[in-house]
Amino acid sequence: MKDDIQRPKPLLTKREREVFELLVQDKTTRDIAQELFISEKTVRNHISNTMQKLGVKGRSQAVVELLRLGELEL
Repeated sequence: MKDDIQRPKPLLTKREREVFELLVQDKTTRDIAQELFISEKTVRNHISNTMQKLGVKGRSQAVVELLRLGELEL
């Protein structure tokens, strides 16, 4: 029998989470792109999409909000 308890849908996609986990490690856009084998533009798109989801205007604000929401850890 299945549990009736549903887990909330994660706010971030797997890739967005990977980008922000590297961002809080003080990695540059270029570093993140190289580590994840994606373009720098794709890294910027993931950051921008996350900022839109959170309704914030900058990377720093996004990190603070993700930490506050428990979506990211230091």
